[in-house]
Amino acid sequence: MLKHNLGYPRMGAQRQLKKACEQYWQGRISRTELFVTAKRLQEEHWAIQQQAGMDLIPCNDFSFYDQVLDMTLLLGAIPDRYAPVVTEVADNAEIDLYFAMARGYQQDGLDITAMEMTKWFDTNYHYIVPEFTAKQEFRLFSNKVFSAFDGARHYTGKTPKPVLIGPVSYLLLGKEKGSGFHRISLLNRLLPVYIAVLEKLRAQGAEWVQLDEPFMAMDLTEEETKAFKHAYQEIAKQCKGLKIMVATYFEGLKENTTLAANLPVCCLHIDLTRAPHQLDALLAALPPKTSLSLGVVDGRNIWKNDYVESLTFIQKAVAVLGEDRVMIAPGCSLLHTPADLDFETDLDPEMKSWMAFARQKLEEVNELNAIFKGNDALLKANQAAILSRSNSPRIHKQEVKQRTAAITNADASRKSDFPQRQKVQEERFHLPLFPTTTIGSFPQTDDIRQLRAQLRKGAITQAQYDTAIEEATLSAIRWQEDVGLDVLVHGEFERNDMVEYFGEMLDGFTFTRNGWVQSYGSRCVKPPVIYGDVSRPVDMTVKWTKYAQAQTKLPMKAMLTGPVTILQWSFVRDDQPRSATTNQIALAIREEVQALEKAGIGIIQIDEPAIREGLPLRKEDRGQYLHWAVKAFRVAACGVNDDTQIHTHMCYSEFNDIIEHIAAMDADVITIETSRSQMELLEAFAGFHYPNEIGPGVYDIHSPRVPGVEEMVSLLQKAAVLLPVRNLWVNPDCGLKTRKWPETKAALENMVQAAKEARVIFEEKVPL
Repeated sequence: MLKHNLGYPRMGAQRQLKKACEQYWQGRISRTELFVTAKRLQEEHWAIQQQAGMDLIPCNDFSFYDQVLDMTLLLGAIPDRYAPVVTEVADNAEIDLYFAMARGYQQDGLDITAMEMTKWFDTNYHYIVPEFTAKQEFRLFSNKVFSAFDGARHYTGKTPKPVLIGPVSYLLLGKEKGSGFHRISLLNRLLPVYIAVLEKLRAQGAEWVQLDEPFMAMDLTEEETKAFKHAYQEIAKQCKGLKIMVATYFEGLKENTTLAANLPVCCLHIDLTRAPHQLDALLAALPPKTSLSLGVVDGRNIWKNDYVESLTFIQKAVAVLGEDRVMIAPGCSLLHTPADLDFETDLDPEMKSWMAFARQKLEEVNELNAIFKGNDALLKANQAAILSRSNSPRIHKQEVKQRTAAITNADASRKSDFPQRQKVQEERFHLPLFPTTTIGSFPQTDDIRQLRAQLRKGAITQAQYDTAIEEATLSAIRWQEDVGLDVLVHGEFERNDMVEYFGEMLDGFTFTRNGWVQSYGSRCVKPPVIYGDVSRPVDMTVKWTKYAQAQTKLPMKAMLTGPVTILQWSFVRDDQPRSATTNQIALAIREEVQALEKAGIGIIQIDEPAIREGLPLRKEDRGQYLHWAVKAFRVAACGVNDDTQIHTHMCYSEFNDIIEHIAAMDADVITIETSRSQMELLEAFAGFHYPNEIGPGVYDIHSPRVPGVEEMVSLLQKAAVLLPVRNLWVNPDCGLKTRKWPETKAALENMVQAAKEARVIFEEKVPL
């Protein structure tokens, strides 16, 4: 019974890759130094997996930015606009082209926008979306996968398992640029390059190759089903001598079980942590020579594996297939978990005993194999930890459960419909056409981060810290006034993270010191851990929002994170339905909203960027989720008067299939990411005749590029064609925490000027 891993976190336990990439972008280290850091990290990760007893160690799971972008470079699907990055700048290399595609390029006389970015299925990871044209050509371009194979084999002394995104999923992850074709029609042009890659790996000595096909567990059209059959028939015919493993994850195969089972591959991987009920059907459908990889360790949460449950799956599979045809692994790549629990020296010992990070999850795979072979001591120790958690008095609070059970439909309804609210809000705020605002956070400088570190270490007092935060907040307010923004924010300088900050003030949460997970590129987040019932013992944002409002006569927007996003961006308890935990959080946020209103704050933003992310991957499962998710937002937002304006924010999502549910949230204003798609995402709102106000992002904050005034005016004109001008706001795509002040100021100055020019264009058409 082989033990293997699908992928390992790439950032490093101390975020070494993040730091190296950012230093390279800033010109502080050389390309060689960046590559040295990458080599050191890969070797460290290979060693960890080898020490954990993995029989097949993955390679090419490491990425400088994103694994989908890696595939785009490998396959030569590089949009033409990036060619000058290497053809016109002599010192640039492949890595600079790669980063330009991810982040945009605005130097050396060039000004090139980044590729689109969106969520990776139902995770908080973001990938760079491939762009395809009707005449798209593919060619072998990058050698990264081949170098990774040689490096892993040399370092470990074993033959590694290269990891690639499978051809059908790669196409489905992309987006058509132009009309008249579907990207799946490009398969016959793509397959020869895939086959060339596989053949080159075989020639290097590869035995196993993992092809990730997560779309196999999605709803498929007839053409997509045919594409899977055709792709793997061609690969089997052309790539003899290679053992192909097709990896599915995040969902069950369901109606695709027969399709998946009959692919001409050596092994099929399934995720039993997300879809345990699929095992029986697959065991019945699997052909005699195909092996089955059981994903029995959760690759997306931090709770210790229940070995009794996992052993049940293993024993059932072995009884049907035999031990030689069964493999065990985590359910998916461990990219979505922190690196190593051993670094959590400050974590409560009891809670720590309930957890497992990436390194420990590999040990769990190894221990499951040992227990299967008769090691009862490991099983007893595991069950003691499972029992400790389930019996802990820390977890359950009856008063919280009773309040949640008492939620009614009235708690989820505003007093009046939107048209009436819009009227009273216009009378209260007197905002101009195309009102300008930001999404909430301003740049978190090194000085601000050092302040928090000094406070944690006791190097400064709370009073000294508060004084410094007040100064930063006041400076941001004065700058916003000077530049001409209409609705201000306080900048969130006191906050470490948009979820962690709230979790620190809510009961039922605990926190790690080094539990970092990659969100996109070099951006890492440290999700809180929800271990028990959630309640709000104290005000969370009132102090700083009230202080900020007292410094200006302009409206100050309060910033909160919504209940679904707090749920999605935390490691969530798995002993009760997610809906129950969300409702507990919703009541806590509702209390905070009401406290802000009582303090005189008239505009309150409740961010829900993750509501689309939480959508079940299968359409048949979505209705129930959307019902409780939308209701939770409304419970959080609806306890205020009509003249209090509720905003929400969503980013990097496709909205077409949930637009009616977004409208049902009934936020007075929604701000969304649209700049990378050139306002394409607005078409869903236009087609639905979205009734409330909307702020389409006019510049991409995930790139250091500063857009010009004319560019943003053009985007506003596109928006005005699609939606009523009186309902349009002007704002960036997202919060500005990760940006630097010079680019932030330049971009916002241009944004305000763009709004002024748009008013001149449209004011005569829309009398105020």
